[in-house]
Amino acid sequence: MDLEKLKYQIGANIASQRKRAGLTQAGLAEKLNYSDKAVSKWERGESMPDILTLIQLSELFSVTVNDLLADPNELPGNPGKLEKAMSQVSEKALRRKANKHVIQGLSTTLVWFVALLIFVVISSFDLPNSWISFFYAVPINAIVLLSLRSAWHDFRWNRVLISFIVWGFLVSIYTTLLVFLRFNMWKMFLLGIPGEIAIFLWFRLFRPEKDALHEAV
Repeated sequence: MDLEKLKYQIGANIASQRKRAGLTQAGLAEKLNYSDKAVSKWERGESMPDILTLIQLSELFSVTVNDLLADPNELPGNPGKLEKAMSQVSEKALRRKANKHVIQGLSTTLVWFVALLIFVVISSFDLPNSWISFFYAVPINAIVLLSLRSAWHDFRWNRVLISFIVWGFLVSIYTTLLVFLRFNMWKMFLLGIPGEIAIFLWFRLFRPEKDALHEAV
């Protein structure tokens, strides 16, 4: 099977499943964090999604990856060699995805374990307000997750994680100043407004490049 035929089959199946699910191209694009132009190109057979996106599509439509690869003009139940190979690849990708979730869970657990350890040590010396360590665990946990997901080239949640980092540190610093110095510096939260705008514009600026990267096949 040549690449052009495979693109046509995947595009036809995506269009069919999308319509069956009652979604527009824009609606499907929003669920996948892609542009509607990318979805349109898939359905026209001009490009095709990567294997992780195929897995997302199969989960969204409650079908198998093989269903998305199959020839819509042939009888079901007789997948070709390429479809079988792609199915095996998708299974490996699912295992890698599960491993990534485990790594993220372990990393989060470690961050909060350290925060708990600091709390226990400080409170053992009868020092007040040791619970503040848990405030700092929130932005630090976001930094760890951001680093991991960026290393895996998975940028879907980076905007949310960066917002957690900004607001998490603002809340932590504000609480520290208020508790230890009795200094109510509430105006520092105003810094989060331009910070949030900058985050939005940054990801808006580079979104087309991300879509182009995923569409390149």
